[in-house]
Amino acid sequence: MEISQQTREFIRSHRTDDVRDLALHAKRTPDLDLPWALDQIAGWQTARTKLPQWADTDGIIYPPHLSMEQCSSEPTARYKAELATRLMASDGAPAQSDIAAHAQSEQSDEPHDTTVSTTTADTAAPDVASAAPRRGRLIDLTGGFGVDFSTMARNFAQAVYVERQPDLCDIARHNLDLLGLGDAQVVNADAASFLATAEDADIIVIDPARRDEHGGRTFAIADCTPDILGMLDLLTAKAGHVLVKLSPMLDWHKAVEDCRGTVREVHIVAVANECKELLLVLRGQPDAVPVEDVTVTVHCVNITARDTEWFTVAADATGVHSVGTARHSDGAATGTTNIESANDGEALAGSADGAATGVTAGGTVAEDSSTTDADGDPVSHADDGLPFRYLYEPNAAMMKAGCFAALSSAFGVPQLAPNSHLFVSDTPVEGFPGRAFRVDAIMTMGKKDLKRGLSGLTHANISTRNFPMSVNQLRSRLRLQDGGDAYLFATTDHNARRIIIRATRL
Repeated sequence: MEISQQTREFIRSHRTDDVRDLALHAKRTPDLDLPWALDQIAGWQTARTKLPQWADTDGIIYPPHLSMEQCSSEPTARYKAELATRLMASDGAPAQSDIAAHAQSEQSDEPHDTTVSTTTADTAAPDVASAAPRRGRLIDLTGGFGVDFSTMARNFAQAVYVERQPDLCDIARHNLDLLGLGDAQVVNADAASFLATAEDADIIVIDPARRDEHGGRTFAIADCTPDILGMLDLLTAKAGHVLVKLSPMLDWHKAVEDCRGTVREVHIVAVANECKELLLVLRGQPDAVPVEDVTVTVHCVNITARDTEWFTVAADATGVHSVGTARHSDGAATGTTNIESANDGEALAGSADGAATGVTAGGTVAEDSSTTDADGDPVSHADDGLPFRYLYEPNAAMMKAGCFAALSSAFGVPQLAPNSHLFVSDTPVEGFPGRAFRVDAIMTMGKKDLKRGLSGLTHANISTRNFPMSVNQLRSRLRLQDGGDAYLFATTDHNARRIIIRATRL
């Protein structure tokens, strides 16, 4: 790719400048390809936070904005690389990393992607399983900018990048060579056309475009390009495992249903408590197993700079039948339990939870609530006057999964109310996949109660769950600034009372 020296120097000199200002005021000269230079500057600025290793690699060429927006971040790319490693190991081949082997030995029937928990935002993507022997064949049918492909390809003896846009293919050839993957095959082709004549692979990856012909966002599988549903039979026939990346906005229950019994695993991946990806692992359906008998393992993963939280449930069309182990990146197993039908119909048929809502002073589920007395006032502990002492907020991946009854059963913590999705206990619970708080006060919306409960506060972090006011409306009503060490959870309890819980994060 020919780039003039003046264009190179312009990019180097202005890489931290405002792109919009450069577009308006930069001096045009015959040797300066300004539109291309602006793409490179904008791409590098995005990569600094999304792809720090790429940003630190001299000579990387960045695509236009849309491709940068749609590409994976380094943490999610590493997650998929380790997932592919584990899927390969599950086929009977030697594990490609000690971490993956450890994950399998910890709980053989729970296919956790524990390897991601050992990586942080500053870990180099090419280091993923770098010491492992390369084997197997990978095909990425929607290569795009190549972040996922370049991270996963390092673990495979053969890796094929397929992309229908020729410009992206040219960029991929250049970048893959810089990243030490010059032996990867780059093919400019339509995904469906290539798949029809392709050799079999161990892993096929497909990330359909979620934009219509007018550039508008689409979320349903049927609206994405290429047509995964129309390719299901061929995809599962050509590969041992098919990894599908979808929008986190998509209802995973509907996605499983649409894929007609081919889904074996669902991965809901959040980074820094923001849902980023919905991943489906597909496999061909044995003729002897009816679709309704297929068991799907649902992994809820939240990757942070400090560690990785995950929680796993196994379910079929009749509901959740077992709850896996919730772990953090230190490998400690917590919240392990096995239950029969934690909530009939919860996992595959719908997202209704049905968790019990009564909370006793000891933090246990009760048929009749004991959080309030006959007059509707909270039952108090003799020492602190609170009906419960600890509050737990599920992370974004757990909220997306909606397996609240399973979460409640695994940790022995009931929900505050059916639609609050906040959990409470009287004693601390270790390993909960989300944020934990110590409760300092509980108040109603009455003026006197608010004055007592908010005493001394000028700043607070406010959240609303199942509450008739927005965060901004409530902040204005309470006259509090954002920030500080105090947290306020405005919600509705099981008696339909509007309450505010003041808490401190643990």
